[in-house]
Amino acid sequence: MNQLLLGIAPQWEPTLDNFVIGRNLELHAALRHALSSGGGERGIYLWGETGSGKSHLLQAVIERARASGQLAVYGKSIVPEAAQVVAVDDVESLDAAAQINLFALYNRLRESGGMLLVSGNAAPAHLNLRDDLRTRLGWGLVYQIHALNDEEKSQALHQHAAARGFEVPAEVTHYLLRHGRRDLPYLLGMLDELDAHCLRLKKRAASIPLLKEIMQAD
Repeated sequence: MNQLLLGIAPQWEPTLDNFVIGRNLELHAALRHALSSGGGERGIYLWGETGSGKSHLLQAVIERARASGQLAVYGKSIVPEAAQVVAVDDVESLDAAAQINLFALYNRLRESGGMLLVSGNAAPAHLNLRDDLRTRLGWGLVYQIHALNDEEKSQALHQHAAARGFEVPAEVTHYLLRHGRRDLPYLLGMLDELDAHCLRLKKRAASIPLLKEIMQAD
């Protein structure tokens, strides 16, 4: 029964439209322009703290590119030769062989007019990577993703809940923001668990006591 209930909620997918922009308006516009124009700078590097939205944007770009009929790949540095748009997350975690592959991929996509989107936890100059790869990542557009403030996180939580068909009172999200961890993936995960808990209780409305149960069990 629990599995059946959990399957009721609509599947949420990261897109450019459901990304809460906050102070990242220029970055958001640059990604849309790169996808729509097919020209200009096609190498983009994003960096920021954990939970700032790097993975969301990379996956959103891939989703949008696929929707337009392009061969787009989200993953590490070994991708099909015909790939037109590639997103590589957490570049700082690549081992030596993967760094060599990413360097070759960068050059290949630059020559073919493809688009490469890479994310990391620091600006290119501060990455512990091969010198030639660090240099390449700094050649294109480089953007720091600014984390959301509490008001923007609250907006993201309510937007996420609405996408799942789940109504969350403002006092519940305020409590979560005051007493939960600060990173957005954790906050969204807590909201998903609360949604599932309410479904298990046969659509009982979301409340602070129910949220406390979820947070204590986490």
